[in-house]
Amino acid sequence: MIRQIKYFHAVIRCGSFAEAAEECCISESAISQQIKALEKNLGVQLLKRQNRSFIMTPGGEYFYEKTQKLLTDFDRICTETSRIDHDNRAVIKIGYLKCYGGLEFQQALAAFSEKYPKVNVQISYGNHEELYDGLRNGLIDLALNDLRRNPSDLYVNFHLIDSACRIELSSRNPLAEKKHLEISDLQDLTCILVASPDQKREEENFYRKDLGFDGSVRFADTIENARMLLLSGNAFLPMEGGSEPVQYGGAIRRIPLFRNRKQVTRSYYAFWKADNSGYYIEEFADILKSFFK
Repeated sequence: MIRQIKYFHAVIRCGSFAEAAEECCISESAISQQIKALEKNLGVQLLKRQNRSFIMTPGGEYFYEKTQKLLTDFDRICTETSRIDHDNRAVIKIGYLKCYGGLEFQQALAAFSEKYPKVNVQISYGNHEELYDGLRNGLIDLALNDLRRNPSDLYVNFHLIDSACRIELSSRNPLAEKKHLEISDLQDLTCILVASPDQKREEENFYRKDLGFDGSVRFADTIENARMLLLSGNAFLPMEGGSEPVQYGGAIRRIPLFRNRKQVTRSYYAFWKADNSGYYIEEFADILKSFFK
């Protein structure tokens, strides 16, 4: 039936049985017979023929609209099947938040690469908006990102975890002895944010408006550089991800963050384009999900 549906779409697209037959490299009578066979299988009339022209019936219009995605998905499945059969050609491009401090991504990457050693995994990182730009422009197949906007039907929004937010402090800071900190406790400290030069304003606005930080802000381009600044000054680093409070050689403390006596949380998702779903993308997402507790 897939072939008959493709013939039906060709007729609609070309606006002519003759042109559709030429495009599909079959005779005009053959393509007409295939459309009639499709209508017989469905038990409905899709086209009303008027001499050498035609119009779609209401049922035909509905069938045409709904089967557009079906054909796209079918072609994608065929392509992905071929890629799976030739693992050495498969490539998956994955992006993650550059300020993400959990180990889940690294663990998932190691597990995926062990399971599919012939798949070429390309890794990139960025801030929230950079990852979405990468998805939109086809530079990334899947992104580990936080949720800052309403989910879009254009993407698969694969929920990973609602994670407790934490901040990192120098262990020399008196606040490092507390079991948890309120955002109001941090107003006299400098907030260090990890951001690319063109994403600084975006990141600062998010942390000020959405999370409520109102002190001074300083930027670093990597987590490693941010921690150097943290150790050398009166500052704190908001930490994306991470399962439990962790000590880093005793020099840095990771402490849960509260606002109005409630734990601050962030939602993390794996995102990919709905029309770019494939075996390896979904497999990596499942593996990634398994490492989140």
